[in-house]
Amino acid sequence: MEEFVKNGRKLRPRKTAGAVTKPAEGPAYSTSENFKRKSLGERRANGERKSYGEHKSYGGERKSYGEHKSYGEHKSYGEQRSYGERKSANGEHRSFKSVGKPKFQTSKHRNAPKKNVGFGKASEEGINRMISRKPLLSSVEMSDNDYVKAPIQEEIRLNKYIANSGVCSRREADTFIQAGVVSVNGVVVTELGTKINIYKDEVKFSGERLKGEEKVYIVMNKPKGYVTTASDPHAEKTVMDLLKGCKYRVFPVGRLDKNTTGVLMFTNDGELSEKLTHPSYNKKKIYQVNLNKPLSQEDKEKILSGVELSDGVIAADDLEFIDAVDHRKLGIEIHSGRNRIVRRIFESLGYEVKALDRVYFAGLTKKGLKKGAWRMLEEGEVNILKMGAYV
Repeated sequence: MEEFVKNGRKLRPRKTAGAVTKPAEGPAYSTSENFKRKSLGERRANGERKSYGEHKSYGGERKSYGEHKSYGEHKSYGEQRSYGERKSANGEHRSFKSVGKPKFQTSKHRNAPKKNVGFGKASEEGINRMISRKPLLSSVEMSDNDYVKAPIQEEIRLNKYIANSGVCSRREADTFIQAGVVSVNGVVVTELGTKINIYKDEVKFSGERLKGEEKVYIVMNKPKGYVTTASDPHAEKTVMDLLKGCKYRVFPVGRLDKNTTGVLMFTNDGELSEKLTHPSYNKKKIYQVNLNKPLSQEDKEKILSGVELSDGVIAADDLEFIDAVDHRKLGIEIHSGRNRIVRRIFESLGYEVKALDRVYFAGLTKKGLKKGAWRMLEEGEVNILKMGAYV
């Protein structure tokens, strides 16, 4: 085989497909001179080798770390698109609430009163101080033998006896009496104003004997959203819906508007109902109020001295802040029975009543009653109410 010698080194040709090629020329390494290491400058000058820094990356010219771009260019927190800017699968924008930067409360915001309309522990303690200055029927501690019996009324008008029996109203009873369908002890009575003895006389209506209806007295913790009426075809919910378990025919004493909660009494005793609601009897009521803004001291003095309303001047009997920090919450004592009187007092001074709760009415409270719950008054409580011992 033909051999080649170059620079003192023997080379053999490589075999290819039927041809012999001459080997590429290269430096011979057989002598010690050839093994002499060249300096970096000489190597770079000869173009044999480049330094590491001159190398190019696989994708092209190498860039510094700061010039690198990430897979998807990052944006700052504020530049990122909110959740609401995302598109759905069909490419349409979807309207979701954006997720923005978290809000950090400052000390000013932390100390500010919360915007709730409920009454917290501080409010309850404050209103209890107001109530404690009034006598309560629920706090009466007497034995059965110590109860003072209310005077018993033996004689009443015939029309009232008929109404109390649940047949009709007093006005309608007068019509029936004049029509000659009512008899007393077998004798037809047509004269209005006739009195009977409820224990001795026998009264018949259209031939049927009437019995005086048993008197019932109930206290309820009225919830929000119920209309205070015995019947209203336009109302969705009335307080009578909450008395489905009561077998007696009763009616609410006084009124609380739809959005007012608290103490509400029911009875079928019209005489007592009049004593509890008529302004001349001066029955006290205490309300817990939550306003949309703190009550100023100037407006507080105005309410105590009297404010002018469309139906006359009205003044509160007592008015106190029931929360030492939050002056939107207060207790007001008043004896007027005018329609929406508490709300109108504050509205006349530019305030909005966010929540209104009656916590005291003529000695009655809602203590121990959940919203919508009710209970029968005890005999001692009824006797004291009839005597008018509680204002």
